[in-house]
Amino acid sequence: MKRTKINDPYEAGLRLEYFTVLYNIFEGIISIFAGASAGSIALVSFGLDSFIESFSGVVLIWRLRHHSDDSEKEAELERKAVRLVAISFFLLAAYVSVESLRKIYLREMPDGSFVGIIIALLSIIIMRELARRKLELGRNLGSRALVADARETVACICFSVTLVLGLILNYSFGWWWADPVASLVIAGMLLREGLEFWGEEELADNA
Repeated sequence: MKRTKINDPYEAGLRLEYFTVLYNIFEGIISIFAGASAGSIALVSFGLDSFIESFSGVVLIWRLRHHSDDSEKEAELERKAVRLVAISFFLLAAYVSVESLRKIYLREMPDGSFVGIIIALLSIIIMRELARRKLELGRNLGSRALVADARETVACICFSVTLVLGLILNYSFGWWWADPVASLVIAGMLLREGLEFWGEEELADNA
């Protein structure tokens, strides 16, 4: 993505979120298709994560388009947006955990997926820069919601790294268990992030 100077930080945030939504829809479709073909839970989960992150992006688009000069209204918008992002973490962590444990119990052996490895590597490159810009802008705006969304993008990078390791081990050595084990690691990271965001909002409510 080419860096452009935009005077309105909210407009800058909107452009980042529009890109997030469009890219993740594309990534999700490719990942789910490749994962279904290979029988890879980690890759299908990666695709679902892309759609969850798209949902998070839509939440932030709503948030950034409805910013207000009223401090109380602004705080309420922040709380709603951050909690929606946290809920998206919980839902994905639950799905990944159940499917991974089922895969281990049934000892299902997925085929390797070269396409999955490529899409995950591409995601690492793109999401790293996207997360950096979101985090910087979120801190400048004092927006917990945008920072939370940036952290979800960081989680997507971790998802990609773990996915690549699991797929490479399976693709190269036939280690079928690497896929569901990698997914469980991902689920733990997602749950931790969701709890952290939700906890921050609980503290804010009690302040």
